[in-house]
Amino acid sequence: MAAMRKRFSSVCSSSSAEDDSAGLYDSVPISAADLPSEQEHACAALLCCHRAQDSLLSSNSSFTGYRGILNWIIILLVLTHAHLFLENFIQHGFLIDVKKVLEHLIEDNCNWPSVNLILAANMFAITALLLERSQEKGMLSPTNGHRLHLTNLGLLLLFPAAVIVHEHTISTGGAFFSLWFYTALGMKLYSYQETNRWYRQAHLTDAERDNNVSVAQKAHKEELTFQDLYYFLFAPTLCYQKDFPCTPKVRINKLLHRLLEMVTVIQIMVGIVQQWIEPIFQRSENSFSSMDITMRVEHLVGLVAPTHFLWLLFFFLSHSYLNFCAELLRFGDRHFYGDWWNATTLITFWQNWNIPFQKWCHRHVYTRLVEKNVPPLQAELLVFLMSAALLEYLIALPLHSCRLWIFLMMLFELLVAVFLTNYFQGNYGNGLVWLCLLLGPLLAVITYFHDHYISFHRHHYQSSSLPLTSDHRLPSAVFLQTH
Repeated sequence: MAAMRKRFSSVCSSSSAEDDSAGLYDSVPISAADLPSEQEHACAALLCCHRAQDSLLSSNSSFTGYRGILNWIIILLVLTHAHLFLENFIQHGFLIDVKKVLEHLIEDNCNWPSVNLILAANMFAITALLLERSQEKGMLSPTNGHRLHLTNLGLLLLFPAAVIVHEHTISTGGAFFSLWFYTALGMKLYSYQETNRWYRQAHLTDAERDNNVSVAQKAHKEELTFQDLYYFLFAPTLCYQKDFPCTPKVRINKLLHRLLEMVTVIQIMVGIVQQWIEPIFQRSENSFSSMDITMRVEHLVGLVAPTHFLWLLFFFLSHSYLNFCAELLRFGDRHFYGDWWNATTLITFWQNWNIPFQKWCHRHVYTRLVEKNVPPLQAELLVFLMSAALLEYLIALPLHSCRLWIFLMMLFELLVAVFLTNYFQGNYGNGLVWLCLLLGPLLAVITYFHDHYISFHRHHYQSSSLPLTSDHRLPSAVFLQTH
């Protein structure tokens, strides 16, 4: 009996040692003569049912099969928000009205200032092309050409700002679209003139080596056409180059698919704004700057979920729109974003969220600063401050309100990225990124719209001598043009 216990304990010990990869327990060496065979001890599995192992949810476990828990979380989120939507519908009724969106997009007069503003942008693009052609023909020196380009770009940035500030008939949606359009145009034209300058320098270097300047200038001059410029202006990129990669043909089914996606997503965004966000705005009569701290927290907590959903839908809308333009123009480079949802640091998120903007900043700002002997860390900081100021400008100017909330919130995120990166890594770092996305600049943006909503309705009803009631709907297109 003692020998049998020894053999069974040996079997259990050896089995435990084989299964335990961490080596937590050491088994006693056993000679080959003492090892029992499976036929000799058929009940060994029944007698020895324990081995050293970790719990599945412990930190030492290598278990990764959490798909069931993820499905449970998704179902729970769907049911929870379905309850919120049902409660919202019972309390407020059906608030979605597309006519309100169209009314806010249509200008008050027949002059259509936002449309005229966008059409006027052609003169800045044509001016940039003429300046480049003049430099190719030798009519302008590189220094004077560069100065005239900077003057053209400066006027391009000041012109829409002046119109938005002084033209009171322009709609808020038109102001947003015009300002964002001009900003993208300015970045494109800056890339256009600087890249052409690089091409000229490269051609002149090759020409000096080959003693054939006229041939090199002619080869470069043939590329500067209206078709080449306007293809770049309509292409979903901010960085200019010659001979963009192109796909063999336009796939009509892909175009229709992207178009359907855009129409569907816009409808959902309008529904979230009118059905979910507007009732929260209607509960307040004061701006955020004049609220007490309790009321601010209450409103912000209520706005976290709808604002975040709106932002995610805007991301998918951008995905559909950029791919629609790329398919229509046969534009081959469609790397518009990286896997930002897996980012473990805020810096990784910023690098993957908007690839065209990140490429432009690295190519035309960061690299140029480093070439001027600016330390790389300082260059990165300047690029970040420029992007934060640009976002503040794009949101604050059309709403005629500048409080630096977005800029300060992005600075706070920078401090979080610098000081907490070493403490939050892996899944914890990804959780921190999502927390900053929920409570970061998005809430600062929504506070601007909240105050604009309050001031807009207060001014409207004071001028019309009507009481402020909940029957008046939020101009929803304001959100759709900016998030």
